[in-house]
Amino acid sequence: MTSRKGRARRNSDCTAGGLRPALRAPHRPRPVEGAEQAFVIGVLTNAADFRRARAWGVTDAPDYERYLADTAELLADALERFETVRARMFHPQDFEEFCLLHLLDPAEPASRDRYLVNPPLQTQLLAYRGEELAGDFVPRLVRARENGLTLCHADLLLDGGLYGGAGEIDEEHVRWVRAAYQRGGEVFRRMLVGAGAGVYELRLRVDAPDGKLTAAARVLQWEDGVVRINDEDLELVCAVLCTGLALELPGVAVLHGSQGSAASCGEYLPAAWAWSSGGPDWAPTARPVRLDGVAAQPGYSLGTVC
Repeated sequence: MTSRKGRARRNSDCTAGGLRPALRAPHRPRPVEGAEQAFVIGVLTNAADFRRARAWGVTDAPDYERYLADTAELLADALERFETVRARMFHPQDFEEFCLLHLLDPAEPASRDRYLVNPPLQTQLLAYRGEELAGDFVPRLVRARENGLTLCHADLLLDGGLYGGAGEIDEEHVRWVRAAYQRGGEVFRRMLVGAGAGVYELRLRVDAPDGKLTAAARVLQWEDGVVRINDEDLELVCAVLCTGLALELPGVAVLHGSQGSAASCGEYLPAAWAWSSGGPDWAPTARPVRLDGVAAQPGYSLGTVC
């Protein structure tokens, strides 16, 4: 089978939800009216994973660079044919453990399909909208896997209150978690409003049972208050804040970066603020702190921020 450019198209994707044959056709058949228009793909995010996955017949590309180029072409085709295109990191170790758990053959394409659509891993999926694959999107896929593992941990601590993983739904429990999630979102909003325009990174740690919950997010805030942040990073920050507030766990947060904007004649000032929590609220730290190598002074009172 050849592509529009006339060269043979390689088997570049890990899986495509059982839709590979149609997608690889040299023409683009129209989607069936009324059918669910969604496409899911797993992407190998580094050369080492690429070499390991070749043993399962995941790809026949000769090298990782060719694999990325073919995958980018596949995603471009999918964007033209499907309403929703989503991707997640194809992690060989995760996949191998999944196959062992479910007694699957990793060389079978159906095993890869099951791995990608496995419900507990849905938090690792990202919407693809045409980004450069080898630029920002591949690192986002790596972070999405890490974020997804943290979200699963948080959901477990909240007895399934975040994503319904507890089985039978307890409406009162869900409302309790939802209220804590909203409080966490409000805490984050007040941190950003108090900081004003600038380019920042939030680092967050909550000391939870069975390991710390951590989150990091890059934030760009304009003079008019409009904020740019990746959806998956915002979800993780709010989930970690939610878990800490709901369970009254100790935590620390640092917001650091450059405060200022082009409207202020391009004047940017370094800034770093810190807050801590040991219960149902967040407040400025009692003293300067250092988190992940970033030193910060006690932050402003969130209660004074509208």
